[in-house]
Amino acid sequence: MNSRQQIILQMVIDQGRMSVTDLAKITGVSEVTIRQDLNLLEKRSYLRRAHGYAVGLESDDVETRMMNNYALKRTLAEFAATLVNDGETVFIENGSSNALLARTLAEHKRVTLITVSSYIAHLLKDTDCEVILLGGIYQKKSESMVGPLTRQFIQQVHFNKAFIGIDGFLPETGFTGRDMMRADVVNAVLEKGSEAIVLTDSSKFGATHPYTLGPIARFSRVITDDGLSETAHQQLRDSDVHVDIVKQFPLS
Repeated sequence: MNSRQQIILQMVIDQGRMSVTDLAKITGVSEVTIRQDLNLLEKRSYLRRAHGYAVGLESDDVETRMMNNYALKRTLAEFAATLVNDGETVFIENGSSNALLARTLAEHKRVTLITVSSYIAHLLKDTDCEVILLGGIYQKKSESMVGPLTRQFIQQVHFNKAFIGIDGFLPETGFTGRDMMRADVVNAVLEKGSEAIVLTDSSKFGATHPYTLGPIARFSRVITDDGLSETAHQQLRDSDVHVDIVKQFPLS
C-alpha cells in the first residue's frame, strides 16, 4: 500500500464515505487512478466500493483497526522492533499496533514469536519466523485466545520481552482494559516477570476501563507518539516507567 492509498483509506475511515471526485481533488490524481486505488483497497478488504463512492467497513476486527492511523502505528511498530535482538523470544499480545510489530519483526529479525492472537499467527504464515500460538477459548471478536487454559500455557513458556496493548491509562487506575478475559491474559503475562512494554498510540491515555492491567510497577516501558500530554508523560515517569516518544510524520 503506497502513501496515497494510505491517505485515501484514512479519509474513508474518518468520514465513513468519500466520493471518487473528492478523493481525486484532494490527492491531486485522476479519477481513473483513484478507482484503481479503490479496487486494490476493496480487494484487500479495507473498504468497499459503491457507485462513485468509497465506503468504510463497519467492523471492529483487528485488520480494520490496524488501518485506522496506519502510518502512525507502523512508525510505532518500527521503533519497537529496534528494541528486539536477533535470537530473542518475544511475546506479542493482541491489537493493531502489535500486529504491525509482529510483521515487522518477522520480516527483519531472527526471532521466535509467541502470541495469543490467531490474527497475528495468520499474518505471519508466509514468513520464515517461528510462531507459537497459545491455545485456549477462541474469542471470535478479538481473534484471540483467552481463559484458564491460555493462562496455563503462558506459565509454561518463557520469553525475553512482552509487548502489550492497552485501552486506557489514568494515574489513579494505572493501565486498564475493556475486556475481562483479555485483561486476565495480560496479567498472566505480567506475572512472568519479563520486560513488559506497552505499545499504543496516545489516544488511550486519559481514558479508563473496568479491568486493571498491572500493577504499573510490572511495566518497564511505554512506546507511544508525541500526542501524549506532558501530564501523562510525567505521571508515567513518576511511576518509574521509561517513555519513548515517537514523532508522528504526516503522510506525503
